[in-house]
Amino acid sequence: MNNKNRTIITLVCSLLILAVGMFKILTELLPSMSLFVAYIFVITGLIGVVANGMTLRKLQTN
Repeated sequence: MNNKNRTIITLVCSLLILAVGMFKILTELLPSMSLFVAYIFVITGLIGVVANGMTLRKLQTN
């Protein structure tokens, strides 16, 4: 597996983490997850999306 495929997979996973956190914050339908955990998911998902997006952009220019 090359670096581009690995970066795309981690970008998608970061988007999923961000989506789960935002879903919990906006709808509050997941009673088993606390709001603190939802904010942690949003923060880490956002960091992952930004970092992997920058890495993917750098890989595509090379």
